[in-house]
Amino acid sequence: MKYITQFCRFSVGILFIVSGLVKLNDPIGTAIKMEEYFEVFAHDFHPIFEHLTSVSLLIAITMLVAEVVLGIAVLIYYRMQLTSWLLLALIVFFTFLTFYSAYFNKVTDCGCFGDAIKLTPWTSFGKDVVLLMLISVLFVQKHKLQPAYQTITTNIVMALSVLFSLYISYFTINHLSFVDLRAYKPGADIRKLMKPSAPIQYKYTLTKNGKDFEFTTYPTDTSYHYKSMEIINKEDLPKITDYAIWNEEGDFTEASLTGKKLLVYMLKTQKTNSKNIKKINDLGRKLEKNGVETWLVTASDYSSILDLRNEHQLAFPFFYADATVIKTVIRSNPGLVLMQDGIVKGKWHHNDVPEIEQILEMLK
Repeated sequence: MKYITQFCRFSVGILFIVSGLVKLNDPIGTAIKMEEYFEVFAHDFHPIFEHLTSVSLLIAITMLVAEVVLGIAVLIYYRMQLTSWLLLALIVFFTFLTFYSAYFNKVTDCGCFGDAIKLTPWTSFGKDVVLLMLISVLFVQKHKLQPAYQTITTNIVMALSVLFSLYISYFTINHLSFVDLRAYKPGADIRKLMKPSAPIQYKYTLTKNGKDFEFTTYPTDTSYHYKSMEIINKEDLPKITDYAIWNEEGDFTEASLTGKKLLVYMLKTQKTNSKNIKKINDLGRKLEKNGVETWLVTASDYSSILDLRNEHQLAFPFFYADATVIKTVIRSNPGLVLMQDGIVKGKWHHNDVPEIEQILEMLK
C-alpha cells in the first residue's frame, strides 16, 4: 500500500502542477471558459450564475493558483489533512464540470490543459475520474503521510509557490502569454490555416438488411440506407474556421490578409483600457507614413465605435469581427497584431506598445 500511495502522491502532484502552470500561461483563457460555464449554468440551473461572469477572472486565478500550490503541497507532505480535503473538493468540482460538459454536450472543451492539449469532453471526464481515484487513496491515507522536511522549510516553499503563481498570472494578464499556443500565434500563416492540411476523408455508415456497413466513399447502390458520417482525419481540418473581417462596405477578410497591416483589436470599445490609446494612435500615424495600414477591428456597435474615435481622435478605418475570434486572436483589450501578407509577425499587449523601429525591422 505504501508504494501505491507514493505513486498516487507523485502522480497527483505533478499533474496538478503541470495543469496549473499551463493554464497560468493564459489565465484569461480560463476565465473565458469559466464564463461559458456560468452562462450555461444560468440557463440550466439558476440566473444567479450570470453574476459570476463579472468575477470570472478572479475565480480563474484562484483556481489556477490553487492547482499549482496544492500540487506542490502534496509533493512535500504539506499539512496533508487540509491538503487532501482541498484536493478532494477541487477534483469533485472538476469532475462535475467535465461530466456535465460530456453528458449534456455543453462547453465542449473544458480547458483542462489550456490550449496546450485539447481533450474531448469524455476524455476530460475520464481523466478526472482517474484523478479522483488517486486523490481518494491519498485522502484515506492522509493520516499516514508525514512531512519530509522541517515545518519552516515547507512554509517557505508554500509561500514562494503562492507568490510565484500569482506573479505569473499578473504578468500574463498585464502583458501576454509567455508561450502563445493558439492558432494566431506569431509566425502563423492565417490564410494557410484556414484551409485543410490534407484532403478530408470520410467514413460513411449505412444499413442494409438490418446490418451496418462502413465505406470510405459513398456507395452508388441505392439499396443501402444512410445512417451516419464521420471525418476520419480530423487532425487535417482547418485550424482556423471563423476568421472574418467586414464593415458596412463589405467583406474585407481577404484584404486583411494582404500587404502590411497593424490590426488594433478592441473587443468592446466601452470596456477598452484607454490609457495607452494615444500611444497606439501615434504609432498608427507613423506607420501610415511608412506604408503600413492601421485598422481598428472590434465587436462593438457602430455608435460606440464613433464615440471612441471622436474621443481619441482615431483616424484609421474601423472594421468588425466576431467577439469569439477577437478573444482568440489576442488576450488584450486593446491589443496589437502585426500582419504581413496574412502572416502574423508580432503581437503586443496595450501595455507593451512597440516603437515604430521595431515594427519596421520585423517587416523587412
